[in-house]
Parts: sequence; C-alpha cells; structure tokens
Amino acid sequence: MRRAGRVTALLVVLGAALAVLGTGTAQAAGYRYWSFWEGSGSGWTYATQGPSLVRPADGSVQGFRFAVSADSQDAAKPRRAPDFTKICAATPAEDGSKRVALVIDPGTAADAPDGATPPALRTACAQIPEDASSAEALASVAKPLRYGSDALLCAISGYPVSGCGEQVTGNEGAGDSRTATADASAPTSAGVAVGDGPDHGGPSAGVLVGVAAVLLLGIAAVAQARRRRG
Repeated sequence: MRRAGRVTALLVVLGAALAVLGTGTAQAAGYRYWSFWEGSGSGWTYATQGPSLVRPADGSVQGFRFAVSADSQDAAKPRRAPDFTKICAATPAEDGSKRVALVIDPGTAADAPDGATPPALRTACAQIPEDASSAEALASVAKPLRYGSDALLCAISGYPVSGCGEQVTGNEGAGDSRTATADASAPTSAGVAVGDGPDHGGPSAGVLVGVAAVLLLGIAAVAQARRRRG
C-alpha cells in the first residue's frame, strides 16, 4: 500500500508539472510590430538602432518585417535574401546620392491584425542623398508611413491601418490583441525589445521538461522494484 501511495503521489506531481508547462506556454506573450533588419552576405541581423538613426552606406540592404515576436531573439526575419545586386540592378549609381536596397515583408496572415490581409512582400531600391537615414530611404519608396508617439514605426505603405506594438498572448491567437504597456518586453522606437531574453515570466519550458523526465524515471524505478519484490 505504501508503494502504491508513493506511485500515486509521483503521478500527481508529474501531472502538476505538465499542467504548469502547458500554462506557461499558452500565456507566452509577444508583440505585433515592424522589426528593422540590416542585411549582409551572411543574412539578416536585427538592428540595434531605429531606422531614423541609421545612416546606411551606398550598397546597403535593409529589411522590415511585420510579425508577432516576443523579443529580438524570437523575431521573424524578412523572407527574402538581402541581395543588393538583384534589388538595385535597374537603378544606376549617381553622383551625390546613394542606393539602398530594401526588403519590405508585411508577414503572414497568422501575424496580421484581426480582419486584416497583409500585402505582398516587395523589394525596392531607394536612391537618396548621401547623408539620408534608413527611415528616409523607406519613406522614399513606401509611403505612407505611420509612427507612434514614441517614434515606433507603426505602419509601412499604410499597413496595418491601425494599432502599434500590440501585445498578443499565446492563448489569444493572432488577431486578438490588447495595447502593449511599457513593460520589459515592449518594442521600442528602434524596433528592439527592451530587456531581451528568454525569461518573460513563468517557468522555463526546458526546466519543466527536465523535471517531468526525472519524475518518470522515478515512477519506473518504483514499479520495477515492486515487480522484483512481488
């Protein structure tokens, strides 16, 4: 009877651990916003400054991606390779100006606000003054732009029509969101999440999975001991 009680207790603890794991995953939060990327031969790198602060050199590639992301490590990259030669092939160099290749990716239907349909991904070659910023490059090819009161980029070419940096929890689903508050994970004007990191409240999934594995091993050991003694 004592052994049976121990097995039952272990099962209860295992069930509780798995329940907590499921709850933590369901309530993981993200933010729906335009992230800003810098391209190179090795791919895309999440920008550390906002587009209004970056002064790209001639031949640069910049990317913008609309998606739901928890932080910069989780952010979805533009779905087109940063290929300056291909994007700016039809735009000849001119004295006193520079060319910046842009990849503008409005994302997927799963990331779109409720009732919205994302426009198609597109590329453009911006030819701008030598001292112009990435924001000016974007404005030259993708108006209208919309910014929030904190200078966060809210819309490119009018998409999305409303909203800016809404928080979306995992159990709400895409399209059901609430306005983001200024907490440790909200995107800033740079499109960079403050306090980036894997811990957003709640237990680590890896830790809980490890606990569950240990408990399963314990249950197996108790059951094996019972068979030997019986």
